[in-house]
Amino acid sequence: MPPKKVTNNKPSKKTELKKKEKVIEDKTFGLKNKKGNKQQKFIAQVEKQVKSGGDPKLRQLEKERLEEKKRKEEAKKDEEEKKLLMKPVGSQKIDAGVDPKSVFCAFFKQGLCKKGEKCKFSHDPAVERKSAKRSMYAESEKEKEETMDEWDDEMLAYVVNKKHGAEKTNQTSIICKYFLDALENNKYGWFWTCPNGGQDCIYKHGLPPGFVLKKVFKG
Repeated sequence: MPPKKVTNNKPSKKTELKKKEKVIEDKTFGLKNKKGNKQQKFIAQVEKQVKSGGDPKLRQLEKERLEEKKRKEEAKKDEEEKKLLMKPVGSQKIDAGVDPKSVFCAFFKQGLCKKGEKCKFSHDPAVERKSAKRSMYAESEKEKEETMDEWDDEMLAYVVNKKHGAEKTNQTSIICKYFLDALENNKYGWFWTCPNGGQDCIYKHGLPPGFVLKKVFKG
């Protein structure tokens, strides 16, 4: 029986060269276009290290370079945090009748309040989240108090779609006369309810094709 042919799994020189070029590219990323003598020297050292199979001195040099880069990034971050803390906080004001404990302390938020429990404002982050929700709700309610005489065609179409977009889909294509009457007389709004059964009205609550909002000027 003839001897088995031994398969050579060793990578070719071309493959090895490509691998080395990739390592050099990764280690010198962003440096090749820089003209500084220090950067160019480092690139040359990396190329020599990779092509020669590794040099402890060059590995140590790269380690020191990475540590220096990390130190600079941390120093920059610390500087930005200091600037934020040094930013002056104006005197915190609240509306009459508002409980100060329902308002999150602006000084505490920046780590500047030293009053502790004696502070008249709250130091509970949950209070700030609740306050943000209340503001969003108040803004939403304010919008809903608007009447259509303050809207344009785009806003009217948005409200109609928001209010009636999810209503029954088996309605007739005939537009509800009460809906049209409300539009014509500027009585339509967020809180308008169809007198013909509300959402159960079989007629369509949608803008007629080509509808243009008529503006009534107050004078």
